[in-house]
Amino acid sequence: MLRMAEEITIDQALESFLDEQRERLSAGTMHSYEQVVELLRHSLNGYAPNTLDKGEHKRWTRAFEAGDEDAFCHLFGPEHILGNVSEFLGYFMIHKVMAGQELLRSAGTVTKKLATWLYEQHYVSDEERGIAVERGTDAARDLPRAERLATLLYDQSRHTPSFDPEDHGAADFVEDYLMIDRVEPGALYFAGGIGPVAVPEKACTLAEVGWGVNISLVRLDGTWRVVEVGNVYPM
Repeated sequence: MLRMAEEITIDQALESFLDEQRERLSAGTMHSYEQVVELLRHSLNGYAPNTLDKGEHKRWTRAFEAGDEDAFCHLFGPEHILGNVSEFLGYFMIHKVMAGQELLRSAGTVTKKLATWLYEQHYVSDEERGIAVERGTDAARDLPRAERLATLLYDQSRHTPSFDPEDHGAADFVEDYLMIDRVEPGALYFAGGIGPVAVPEKACTLAEVGWGVNISLVRLDGTWRVVEVGNVYPM
């Protein structure tokens, strides 16, 4: 049976979770947990209000407009955390945080541990726990890979010759968020029939069909080349 939401706020739940981890983790690992939980707080306070129902959103708006920028975590209970895990792992950690591979991996690992802890405390259902654990497992594996792929594509862009975009029409110059449509040895293909784009073999071992990339591409002398690269989104 789930506990009543009014018994504890998100902030209090996250602090209780961290307190329990301090009893068993090394100082270095604990630092990673604290970093991830703080980033999760920022994500929840910044984006999770959009998931509230009308009455809850009015309550949040009153507190926020009164000056409480962390109103979401101050007002609402831990049952609201796991529904926002996808936003945290799939957008916030990639787009809003300058994170290295270890922190990206830790974000997935801590999410799994937090989901299990919330279930053990009877704040969430087993189904909710299972979905979040799966999401965390994917993130721990894929977020570091996506960051490495972005770095390799950026390195590739530095070898693209200078050109004038005005000399190339829409069919030969693309700036967009593109999905990876196919991966072959030494080449990536993007949705919309764009490709092959020559990339290092290592990039092909990292890339997955369905991942999204903020990227600019140009076709020079019949060959697609990388011009600029933003974020790679694995989920």
